[in-house]
Amino acid sequence: MSQEPLLSASDITAGYGAVPVIRGVSVAAVPGEVALVIGPNGAGKSTLVKAINGELELLGGTVTLSGTDVSLLTEDQRAARGLGYVPQSRDVFPSLTVTENLQMGGYRLDREEVAKRTSEIFGRFPALERLRKRPAGTLSGGERKLLAIARALVARPAVLMLDEPTANLAPAVARRVLNEVIGGLAAGGTAVLLIEQRIALALDLATRVYVLVDGTPRFTGTAAEFRALPDTGAVFFTRGGNHADAT
Repeated sequence: MSQEPLLSASDITAGYGAVPVIRGVSVAAVPGEVALVIGPNGAGKSTLVKAINGELELLGGTVTLSGTDVSLLTEDQRAARGLGYVPQSRDVFPSLTVTENLQMGGYRLDREEVAKRTSEIFGRFPALERLRKRPAGTLSGGERKLLAIARALVARPAVLMLDEPTANLAPAVARRVLNEVIGGLAAGGTAVLLIEQRIALALDLATRVYVLVDGTPRFTGTAAEFRALPDTGAVFFTRGGNHADAT
């Protein structure tokens, strides 16, 4: 890696109650790069980001932000330390306007800072500025996802985790979200941890790739190393074969 990770999750074991869904999973996100997490449905990808975010209690492992162990901190405390999160669903407030959704993203900031950040976000995403008075529930799928990402950016997170941001989007819209929005964030220095099912598109952005299968790591390496595998399908579907730590 070119820099030290801003986010490092090491040997994460987590689940619902005392039952682990993921076991011994490690991922890291570096400034200006996209770390891509992929795997079959039910592999534990969403469980991983919820554990990193603090929504789920860790059963094992540690989460560090900027070198500080945050494993025992709440979701809000982790967010205050620079961890942003865009969930796959329930990512906006449908009854609130676009402007009000952005303001909710800055709930920890004072009023003047919220107004400043909202103005900056509208400058960065002109499509949202044109919709500023529209209720979020009336937006298209692509517009809603753009708003969800923009709302997470109001607090200026150093690390942004996105859980399948292109789910249910048309291919052309998904391509724009990945290339223009998420790619633009990484180019601006944000450390991005991306869960995505559109693997071919996401690989164009990714620096490192993590594959989860049945809740355990199956591959860890660079995007180039993943592309160079003789049979990438074997990573997802061959039981017992462990391709982790390609580097």
